[in-house]
Amino acid sequence: MNPENKTLLEVRDLKVHYGSRGGLFGGGTVVKAVDGISFSVAAGETVGLVGESGSGKTTVGRAIIKLAPVTSGVVLWEGRDVVSALTDSEFRPYRKHIQMIFQDPYGSLNPRLTVEAIVGEALEIHFPELSASERRARVAELLHQVDLKPDHARRYPHEFSGGQRQRIGIARALAVNPRLIICDEPVSALDVSVQAQIINLLQDLQEKLGLAYLFIGHDLGVVEHISSRVLVMNGGKIVESGSCEEIYRNPKDDYTKRLLAAVPEL
Repeated sequence: MNPENKTLLEVRDLKVHYGSRGGLFGGGTVVKAVDGISFSVAAGETVGLVGESGSGKTTVGRAIIKLAPVTSGVVLWEGRDVVSALTDSEFRPYRKHIQMIFQDPYGSLNPRLTVEAIVGEALEIHFPELSASERRARVAELLHQVDLKPDHARRYPHEFSGGQRQRIGIARALAVNPRLIICDEPVSALDVSVQAQIINLLQDLQEKLGLAYLFIGHDLGVVEHISSRVLVMNGGKIVESGSCEEIYRNPKDDYTKRLLAAVPEL
């Protein structure tokens, strides 16, 4: 990361707590999915967020774009609180800047819509001034960017492989020219060979478009390959953070050491 790159996203003491009702005898509990974490992402940077299932990492990504309720803390976009201080309608303009690629390339695409409708939906919402022909041209351009063919626009999600569906999801995220993309385990449901293709595509797009990524994952090898900084999350908290070199070569926290020890070596 260039030290001159300014901070796009800053998360301060973010908490996402869920209350649960008690059983037969009462005594509800509070589930602290995210429990007071802070970090930042600069323009053009990739920050990896790693942890086991249930560590809270996906909830962090969803809270940033108001898909999960924030209990307390602030999410700043270029210095402005855009989550707790804004209603959903007030937050809508910021969705152009922050997009998300979801983990499941099967469940995240509406099976009843064509690819053109899926990718073009955000254009209708955020760029209503575009004509139908201009939207079609933009969709064709986006499909080309993710190495799909223009005639794929007329097809439905079930006609594609898992890797192709994830490319459609990436095209959808790119449609509104975001500056930050939250990648929520975007390759975990794919074959290993396809994983490499998607990671290379994300890196190429970052270089061409100047994108910043918050890359959420549990595969430490993948996260190391794509990230410049890494945050290790456990039990709703960030237990260690640093550069890839620091985290992978000289981990300090016992949890980080156990995660690294579990990575198979070829």
